[in-house]
Amino acid sequence: MPKRSSLASPPARLLLPALIVVALGGCQTTGIEDVTGALGGKTETAGKTAAKSDARAEARPDMDALRERYRAKPSDPAIAIEYGKELRDSGQRAQAVAVLEQAVLAHPSNKALLAGYGRALADNGNFQQAFDVLGRAHSPEDPDWRILSAQGAALDQLGRNEEAQQYYASALKIVPDEPQVLSNLGLSYMLQNNLAKAEQVLGRAYQRNQNDVRVRANLALVLGLQGREAEAEILVKADLPPDQAAAKVTALRQVLAKKQQRADK
Repeated sequence: MPKRSSLASPPARLLLPALIVVALGGCQTTGIEDVTGALGGKTETAGKTAAKSDARAEARPDMDALRERYRAKPSDPAIAIEYGKELRDSGQRAQAVAVLEQAVLAHPSNKALLAGYGRALADNGNFQQAFDVLGRAHSPEDPDWRILSAQGAALDQLGRNEEAQQYYASALKIVPDEPQVLSNLGLSYMLQNNLAKAEQVLGRAYQRNQNDVRVRANLALVLGLQGREAEAEILVKADLPPDQAAAKVTALRQVLAKKQQRADK
């Protein structure tokens, strides 16, 4: 398992507040500010993001039915995992934590439950607890690349970038050139203000999956931070309807402006 390292350098702390960490648990919006890697969430493609809110509205009856199933069998691990994920996806993060916490208390060695609980904790901003719980969700004898990457993402949010990069390296030994892991690794370098390295790694992720909205947003952000805003905007707007493209560009400019304001202080 990767060794523990020292806390992050000042540049990481400078950049981190500019990032709104919604995508950590796979709960994504259409904003460019959702730039951190997912903890095992679904990969978004350009054509799917716009329809997500409509799909959630249509799924409300299913959520009600799932809630009733959970109330009938609150200690059933499979139901708790499913219900917790739906709560996370609908933005009910604290409730997802509560549901999965109760299930873990009843089944403390259930690795699937622990993985879901760790992701819910990260969604809710409890990064140290998420890291610890995720560590119980797999073992060195049977490592899970998704959990290793998720642990790295949690460490990045704690400012422990070098340690996070060791977890990404472990994940990449299992799945070389996996775009989700490369995306997280690239952002980790960005948090250290190593923008050239971040661009290189995110470029690899983009080459592997050009349709992943999150990867494109991350690469665009790094390009923008290097002053290459025109390139970043082209990347952000690709394959999007005009209204969504405009919203993405506006969000990108807002994030870059916040970063510049902090750099000027």
